[in-house]
Amino acid sequence: MAARHRLDLRGIACPLSWAKAKMALAELAPRELLEVVLDDPRGARDLPRAAEAEGHQVVTHDGGDGRWVIVIEN
Repeated sequence: MAARHRLDLRGIACPLSWAKAKMALAELAPRELLEVVLDDPRGARDLPRAAEAEGHQVVTHDGGDGRWVIVIEN
């Protein structure tokens, strides 16, 4: 299942990365996917936790070497 929506948050530190992802998710219909690209290790760790705490499902969480891709279902 490919995400139609992509949010490039490279260069943006957590918690601002979560705030931007949360705003993007609020504009999606239920079950739509958002692909988030990060380069902040803290954001890569905390953003999936925050998304799940808000009731979203983390579909994939891949990365390393300074770049992470997280797909979240609204």
